[in-house]
Amino acid sequence: MSLVADSESPIVLLSAKKHFDQLPTEDAKLYAHYLSRASYYGTRAVLRSVSPESEAIYDLILSIHTTLGNPGSNEDYEKAIGSKYPDSSTIVVQYLEYASQFLSNLGNYKSFGDQKFIPRIPIEDFDKLVYEGVANESVSALYKLVREAIYSTDAVLLGWPASGHISSYYPGKLVITKEEVEAINAFMASKGIMPENTRVEKKSDTDFVIHVASAETANTTDYYPKETSTLENGFTVKFQFGDHSKEFKKIVESFELASKHVANETQEKLIKYYIESFKTGSMNAHKKSQIEWVKDLQPMVESNIGFIETYRDPSGVRGEWEGLVAMVNQDRTAKFTTLVSNASSLIPFLPWDAVYEKDKFTPPDFTSLEVLTFAGSGVPAGINIPNYDDVRLNIGFKNVSLGNVLSANPKKPRKKEVVTFVSADLQEKFLKWRDDAFEVQVGLHELLGHGTGKLLQETSPGIFNFDKTNTAIKSWYKSTDTWGSLFGSVAGSFEECRAELVALYLILKNPLDVLPIFDISKKADQEDVMLIGTLLMVRAGLVALEFWDPNSKKWGQPHMQARFGILKQLVKAGVASFKYSDENFDDLEVVVDKSLLSTKAVEALGEFLSNLHIFKCTGNSKEGIAYYNDITTVTPDFGRFRDTVIKKKLSRKHLIQANTVINNDGSIQVNEYEESETGMIQSYSERSV
Repeated sequence: MSLVADSESPIVLLSAKKHFDQLPTEDAKLYAHYLSRASYYGTRAVLRSVSPESEAIYDLILSIHTTLGNPGSNEDYEKAIGSKYPDSSTIVVQYLEYASQFLSNLGNYKSFGDQKFIPRIPIEDFDKLVYEGVANESVSALYKLVREAIYSTDAVLLGWPASGHISSYYPGKLVITKEEVEAINAFMASKGIMPENTRVEKKSDTDFVIHVASAETANTTDYYPKETSTLENGFTVKFQFGDHSKEFKKIVESFELASKHVANETQEKLIKYYIESFKTGSMNAHKKSQIEWVKDLQPMVESNIGFIETYRDPSGVRGEWEGLVAMVNQDRTAKFTTLVSNASSLIPFLPWDAVYEKDKFTPPDFTSLEVLTFAGSGVPAGINIPNYDDVRLNIGFKNVSLGNVLSANPKKPRKKEVVTFVSADLQEKFLKWRDDAFEVQVGLHELLGHGTGKLLQETSPGIFNFDKTNTAIKSWYKSTDTWGSLFGSVAGSFEECRAELVALYLILKNPLDVLPIFDISKKADQEDVMLIGTLLMVRAGLVALEFWDPNSKKWGQPHMQARFGILKQLVKAGVASFKYSDENFDDLEVVVDKSLLSTKAVEALGEFLSNLHIFKCTGNSKEGIAYYNDITTVTPDFGRFRDTVIKKKLSRKHLIQANTVINNDGSIQVNEYEESETGMIQSYSERSV
């Protein structure tokens, strides 16, 4: 397992200035500005949920930058350090690559893969860079705090601490076990307390503290117990408030300023609930904010902020802070609006009976956005939220495609792009149709992937939301069960796989209905998108092997586990295969049989999708988890390719985000940065978070 930081990563400015400047009112611009500030003030909450050393490394990187006089380019860095530490240019480059990757992931573990990375430069050279090249007492003191941790390989994956991994969702000196966490999660669920904004600290073998993220340091809401609770197994559990208090006070202040510039009453309520949630720690208030957010249709400025996704918590319930602020891309949104209007006609083609589908599909607000801010450990290409199942079922949800993420490519690429594991004769076609195929996949994934399905439930004693006499239904959710509580740590990957399957299944089964929505109408073009869309998925399944650890047998990234399962299913069906000339696999290629896409591929994907969907809808976690784990198990015939995948892996893009600044005259300007490692550092330095 190579842990060294990536080299020559593509660095892309996520430009949104044009769309920000097109906002029609100053109120809209100020609303976006203050929401962005609120989002970025959560940066340290992200760092603190990754590893114990992440926050100090963050401070070290920014302190080096300011101590050197805020260099404006990589060359300026080399000059500033080289003046004190000659012949250091290579070391400076490798330091900058590490710093950029750290900031891009907001921590020293990859946001996509949960694997640790360390600098390429030997520790002795990092010493010289700090002590001789920077030569500042406070910077040196910071470095000494994290020097060993930066290079330590004791825990190279995020996960259960008791299994030798690391998770700062469970801080403190004592190692907490999976069983202890599950007991505390069950206690919180029994009290109706949502765990997304919490971290759990083990104080002794029987005493635990649940830290709640809040501006206030005292319990000021009836949402949480006032006193220490004793569990049936003898554990004592105490809630402690004010986790990230300093930052959350600033978050609340930013929301209070944003509230003066709302566009309507719904946004006013949304901000009110945000303030209540982040001030007191009440997740119930956050759920209310999401109800208002769903009702805020087609706003000029879109946002969603809080502890949203739970992928990185090994128990699958604690969220990571993220804050989205974006503007609408009108042209791309028109395509998604058409897709929404066609959703009801597409759902019947999916491979399950009507009993497993919502009684009435409520089309969500489906928008393509240009990201101004996405505060968090990584920027997705699309999102489907809120994640509260009852809100999704009873109120609705939104599908959001992030347009400038989908199309993010460097203005001046460092080297010509060659797509690994794709044959030479398909390189041109792959590059031509990749973005279009991905756009279709994301749209269908978010709208009909995450948007379909009904959780069959006994909503109250003797009351069911489905026909109980249907003999095909053997299991269902109890009134206190949720998707997450039953499927646990596998829930995120399981659901991502289901959504990916929905998208690819519809592309291949119904191209004439789906592809014209995205302006792909010619038969030859549709055939190309079907091929490249499938090739994208099977290639993603192959490169997913990087994120599987052969020692622990653990997947480090839920989307990649999902894509590997799809690859495995298509290989089993004879639709996908591998081509190579020797056992070194140096010329390994993925091959897709184009003639089988509308037949065997559809059958294989439909079988996989139907099984996942019915397991989810009926709450059949025992069989569902076993089925999913089996189909995503890396067998030797796939595992043998892992070393080649790692050897040929391409660096992930580092996305630089802009900052908004209020000038002395009250006007707002957007500051964007050069596409370089220094540009990444500068963007964070100017945020002052």
